[in-house]
Amino acid sequence: GMVGLYNSWYKNYTQSRFHTFNDMAEWKQMDKFGHMWSAYAQGILNNELWRFTGIERKKRIWIAGLSGFTYQTIIEILDGYCSQWGWSWGDIAFNTAGSGAMLAQELAWNEQKIQIKWSFHRKAYPTTDLSTRSNELFGKGDLERMLKDYNGQTYWTSFNFYSFMDKEQTKFPKWLSIAIGYGAEGMIGARTNVILVDGKPVPQFPRYRQYYLGLDFDLARIQTKSRFLNGLFKVINIVRLPAPAVEFNHGRNTKFYWLYF
Repeated sequence: GMVGLYNSWYKNYTQSRFHTFNDMAEWKQMDKFGHMWSAYAQGILNNELWRFTGIERKKRIWIAGLSGFTYQTIIEILDGYCSQWGWSWGDIAFNTAGSGAMLAQELAWNEQKIQIKWSFHRKAYPTTDLSTRSNELFGKGDLERMLKDYNGQTYWTSFNFYSFMDKEQTKFPKWLSIAIGYGAEGMIGARTNVILVDGKPVPQFPRYRQYYLGLDFDLARIQTKSRFLNGLFKVINIVRLPAPAVEFNHGRNTKFYWLYF
């Protein structure tokens, strides 16, 4: 995984001495939520791996929770040697939040009642110049776009109400959750949008934040007789599947989506 990340992200950038970099004002913090989700998701995946081995519960949880933080710290070290950015204490803070959310819930409840999820849709840019700029920034392939194009990403906090209810009394569906999402739009640059591409002016449009309220499916609540399927559902559960959602944003029309991903 780290080799693939290096080849898709780091190998084309100039290396430098290790240094720090304050990037909290960039990409409307979308990259920070990406760090939080990544650390959380890696913890979830590792927790299922170690659960499969039968290792003792608390040891499993601590190893899984700290592994996500460790993987993200390795990425931060690579950043520290890249001349165009560096080690970011903001990234470390959000890595800690993601790993901590996974670890704390497993220790306290032995389950994830509040989940951090990700969704992505590939953005289409309206002009040739913007498409060229987006290819330079975010890459051309789908995998690179998923990693780099913050305009198409949404990060969710999903609340499973059933898990907070009296399970003997409620008939609320186990698998149904409510998710609050965060995204951003109009970003063709980390802090500001470019004005020219190859000497040609490009259309200017506002950069703005997006907030979502939507339904979600907690696949981890679906139990089968297959240990493999049960684990697979928990792995898929780090992604918010397409579902109805409402978008709220600054001074623009509220939008309803029958299916939003």
